[in-house]
Amino acid sequence: MKKTPFLGLGLLAVVLAVLPFVLPNSFYLDLAVRMAINAIIVIGLNLLIGFAGQISLGHAGFLGIGAYASAVLPTHVGWHPLLALLAGAAASALLAALLARPIFKLKGHYLAMATLGLGIIINIALRNEAQWTGGPDGMVVPAMELFGYEIGSDRQWYWVVAVLLVIAVWASLNLIDSPFGRALRALHGSEVASQVVGVDVARYKGAIFVMSAFSASVMGSISAHYIGFISPAYADFFHSIELVTMVVIGGMASVYGSVVGAVLLTALPQALATFEGWETVAFGAILMLCMIFLPRGLVPTLAARFGKGE
Repeated sequence: MKKTPFLGLGLLAVVLAVLPFVLPNSFYLDLAVRMAINAIIVIGLNLLIGFAGQISLGHAGFLGIGAYASAVLPTHVGWHPLLALLAGAAASALLAALLARPIFKLKGHYLAMATLGLGIIINIALRNEAQWTGGPDGMVVPAMELFGYEIGSDRQWYWVVAVLLVIAVWASLNLIDSPFGRALRALHGSEVASQVVGVDVARYKGAIFVMSAFSASVMGSISAHYIGFISPAYADFFHSIELVTMVVIGGMASVYGSVVGAVLLTALPQALATFEGWETVAFGAILMLCMIFLPRGLVPTLAARFGKGE
C-alpha cells in the first residue's frame, strides 16, 4: 500500500483541526462546512465515475432522497432524525441496487441519459408530492439530535463533517488499494478484459453504484439538517452537473482531486460574486481553461508534473 496518499491524509487531518481556529468569521466557517459536505459527496461519485468509469448525471437525486427523508419522516411520521437519516440512506441504496443491473447494461450516451432520467424522475416526485414535501416551496428540516443533544451551531457541524471527511478519505484510499478497487480500475480500463480474468463486471458496477448512492444520501441528510431547509432544487439536474464538474476539475480517479475540486467549485461562486452578473461567464471561462490546459484534472496533472502519483 502506498504511503504518500496516507501522508496526505495526515496533512488533511491537521488542516481540518486547525482551520476553525484561524477562520476570521462565521461566513468562512459556513463555507468550510459546505466544502466538506461536497467533498464527501464527490469522493463517492469519483469512485463511480473516475475509478469504475460509470457516468452518473442524476446523482443529486440520491441527495434529495436523503434530504427529504430527514425532513419528511421526523415532521410527518415523528421519527427520530438519526433513524430518518438511516432510512433515507437505505432507500437510496435499495433503489440503486434495483436499478444498477438494467442501467449499467447501457454504455456511453445511453448510460448518461438513463442516469439523467433517474435524477429527473426523483426531482419531479419531490416537486409533485406537495402534501409531504412542500412542493416547489420546500420545507423546514428539524434539528439533528444525538443522545438527547442537539447539533445546531456551525462549529458543531464543522467538527461532524470534518471527522466524516477524514473517514471518507481514509476509507476510499483503502478501498482503491484493495482487490475490490483493483477490479474497479480493471473494468474502467476494459470490461471485456476484466471479464476474461474473472471479474464479475455487473456485480462490481452495482456495488460501487450502491455505495456511492448511500454516501450521497447520508450527506444529503446531513446537509439538510445543517441548512435547516430543503427544496427540490437540491436534487435537480444542475446540482448533479455541478457535482460531476467537481470530479472532473479536481481529477478523475483521484481521491484528493475530489477534495480539491469540491473546495474550489464551492468557493469559486463566492469569489466571483463581485462580478455583478458576469460571475456565470467568469465561472464558465475558468472551467473551460481548466479543461483545455488540465484535461486530467488539477491533482493528477500537478502530481504527474512534479513526479508523484497518488
